[in-house]
Amino acid sequence: MGPASLASILFISFSLVVIEIATIPSASGQTGHAKLLPTSKPSTPGMPKAPEPSLVLPVAPPGSALYVAKRGDSIPLVARRYLSQTSYLTSSELGEAIHKANDDFHSTFLKLGQPVIIPGLLPAPIVEKSIPVERDFEVRAVYLTGIMAASDHGIRIIRHWREVGGNAVVFDIKDSDGSVTIPFDHPLLGSHHSSFHDLPKFLRFLHSQNMHAIARIAIFRDQRLVETHPELAVKSHKTGQAWRENGKLVWTDPSQPKVQEYDIALAKKAAEAGADEIQFDYVRFPAEGDQKDASFYFQTEHPEWHRSDVIADFLKHAYAELHPTGVLLSLDVFGIMAWQRPVDLAHTGQDIVRMAKYCDVLSPMIYPSHFFGMDGIAHPGDAPEHFIGESMVRFEKITEGSGVVIRPWLQAFRWRTKSYSPKYIEAQVITAKNKGGIGFLFWNAANDYSKPYAAMPEMKATKGQYFRGDELQTPAQAELKEAGPAPR
Repeated sequence: MGPASLASILFISFSLVVIEIATIPSASGQTGHAKLLPTSKPSTPGMPKAPEPSLVLPVAPPGSALYVAKRGDSIPLVARRYLSQTSYLTSSELGEAIHKANDDFHSTFLKLGQPVIIPGLLPAPIVEKSIPVERDFEVRAVYLTGIMAASDHGIRIIRHWREVGGNAVVFDIKDSDGSVTIPFDHPLLGSHHSSFHDLPKFLRFLHSQNMHAIARIAIFRDQRLVETHPELAVKSHKTGQAWRENGKLVWTDPSQPKVQEYDIALAKKAAEAGADEIQFDYVRFPAEGDQKDASFYFQTEHPEWHRSDVIADFLKHAYAELHPTGVLLSLDVFGIMAWQRPVDLAHTGQDIVRMAKYCDVLSPMIYPSHFFGMDGIAHPGDAPEHFIGESMVRFEKITEGSGVVIRPWLQAFRWRTKSYSPKYIEAQVITAKNKGGIGFLFWNAANDYSKPYAAMPEMKATKGQYFRGDELQTPAQAELKEAGPAPR
């Protein structure tokens, strides 16, 4: 065999190199292909150059995806792109996981063609179910805005609250400015920014923490809806235009059927996503402003009705829609309604006796500081035992025999009180419990719960004195209960 023939054989041998193909899931869920690219390498002088692989892509572990960086990519950008496909709650949480999955590389920016393993990939979108509880389940909750609940800080608050003895969270689905925090397709809403990109995922997280999930909806106070659909606003007798409460355009007409159906549809959406309880706030008429100038739809359609008739009729309809889903329905009401003053009932329409028929839980807002000018006490904020005790006694009396649970909102802020402290928190909790309350909700608009954090361990340690200590069953326990006893 001559030199030329030997060279030809060697060339053919070197050419039979297998080029491995790697399948890479893209951010859209489709697959593309990247291959190991051959390069030329000098061999023996006079011999042909043999191709060899120069790029070896890592193999993504099960439950992960492999992404190849494009020009201008960064970890935060890739995390936002993949977040909806993973089990992580926030893009920063996913970003940290990406760093760890890729040998903790510290650079934020990625090089063109750099392979990146994306951990926590979900095989399918999360479908979460409500975990049913009895209406007298003892809820121990804090309130979070939608923006906060969906953030890293909010996740830390939830975990901390769980650690100190909490078992529930109230979070906004719709706040009083009308902002809707979840994806919700409705003609009255249109395009909007969602704090929760994936509500079932968030609810699964709460359930994994053994937390009762309460979705709050501000019902008839809705600035966004009034501004985009002024025909649904309370009307002014004088001008025929949208009525303003002390100069503010914020109130939809509580008697407008379209408004009612919109809010019920939103509540059902949250229930279907796996919320355990729907909480209605602002389920009332406006209580301030020029009341004589305000006109409502019901005054033409049902001239014999009063405001309390509208609220009761709405709740009857809403409860009939929500109760079959298995969720609880709770209602936030003014603490002052326990006094049943005719002027308060005429303005708000919150007839407690009638409302109790169409809900599972009533949550009076009995913040001591809000009882200004009541009972001859100059500084009500510093008299929590009196105002919480008196409110609870009155609410228990007027709802007697209805079966409704009284679960109060308590003050977790220092407004109009010089004595706000962990002891202040304890005084509210034990007073409410001793006067018939079951559970409690803490309100702080800024979501600062440092004083409840400090008070909870001590209250938890004295078993039964401040609260019973009810706990939500785990998802596995709930599934077992739903399946029933095993066949013999």
